[in-house]
Amino acid sequence: MIVLYVLFIWLYSIGISIVALWNGKAAQWKAGRKNLWTDLEQTLRQAQDRPFSKPHAVIWIHSASAGEFEQAKPVIEALKETYPAYKILVTVFSPSGYPAAKKFSLADFVFYLPLDTAANAKRFLEIVQPKLVLFIKYDYWYHHLKAVHERGIPLLLVSAIFRKEQAFFKGYGGFYLSMLRFFTQLFVQDETSHGLLKKFGITNSTVAGDTRFDRVIQIANAFQPVPFLNEFVDGRSVVVAGSTWPDDERTLYAVLKSFAGLKLVLAPHEISEAHLKSVTQLFQKSILYSTVKNAAGESVKKSLKEADVLIIDNFGMLSKLYHYATITYIGGGFKKSGIHNTVEAAVFGKPVFFGPNYQKFREARGLLAAGGGFSYTDETELKNKLVRLLLQKATLNESSAAAYTYVHNNGGATETVMHFIQEKRLLTS
Repeated sequence: MIVLYVLFIWLYSIGISIVALWNGKAAQWKAGRKNLWTDLEQTLRQAQDRPFSKPHAVIWIHSASAGEFEQAKPVIEALKETYPAYKILVTVFSPSGYPAAKKFSLADFVFYLPLDTAANAKRFLEIVQPKLVLFIKYDYWYHHLKAVHERGIPLLLVSAIFRKEQAFFKGYGGFYLSMLRFFTQLFVQDETSHGLLKKFGITNSTVAGDTRFDRVIQIANAFQPVPFLNEFVDGRSVVVAGSTWPDDERTLYAVLKSFAGLKLVLAPHEISEAHLKSVTQLFQKSILYSTVKNAAGESVKKSLKEADVLIIDNFGMLSKLYHYATITYIGGGFKKSGIHNTVEAAVFGKPVFFGPNYQKFREARGLLAAGGGFSYTDETELKNKLVRLLLQKATLNESSAAAYTYVHNNGGATETVMHFIQEKRLLTS
């Protein structure tokens, strides 16, 4: 199996190089690793050579992309607070994760993960020499994990979730399962994951929950008003729809036009010029946030009040927007990859609606069971459920409270991870 894995890595490298000729994300993936070794060595050497500086002890944290890095943030903050002498080195696999990590002030060093070969893994560890390694949720790379394990460096898996249909638990899954045995401790999201691991002989797991809950609670507690949103809402009921795709947008248009006076804040997943043009054509009484932000005076307030739809044509605002919602909608439920982040809406105590492809997302299932989430399969079902909440104040309040309680009751994963690190003395103060 290892031979096939090595062949896969080799073919993947060739494939990325070919696809990069026309695909922007693949080109970013390749360009980000072009001078990796030189940049890594020079950056760490310069940090060590500063006058009067002590040798840096490094904690290495790996996240696949931007979503997983959000789960890493509360852990990084806790590590920095408890072990301020350590530097945090973050690696990411995908291009979406790199800018997210670079913007985070507590990440001292940010690099792309080297391609997973035995030579690369050895070289990376020789340069970085981490004292502790954490992988967030998934992104299992055999040679990197094996190299960390063989050097006796504590290796933690944080916020992992496992399902019986995954390759680990198939008849051919021995190779994949072997990667999980490299971890010193696996912190999983739920009892199902814990039970699966135990069934297959992995007993060093702890049910800790998902650090994503800790992150969204932090964001909600630090909420700052978004300019112009109060003027747009103007005391009316509002649906805030985040990370939407064309299927979501067409459905929302067809359903919401039946609700007189209802406002919509729409944050599309893609904000290319072509997509924004199609969205503004679909929603005739809409206005782009950028046009409001760049204008001034009474005309802005008038335009906001006259518009039924405010289209958010930038990134970074979405988590704050849910504060203004009466009801929230999360996109992606009609795509194979599934829905986007539901808990960053629910943390504000807002009912969450999403399409039918949610089954692999624990938090969505939890919201449904708690009464704070609602799934639908067609326009009629969505309309009927919206009518029920918008016209029955008591039902809306119950669902809002259920969403809030579900998120806040599931916090604490970061504390569990930190307790283990301290109890086992994996780091020195």
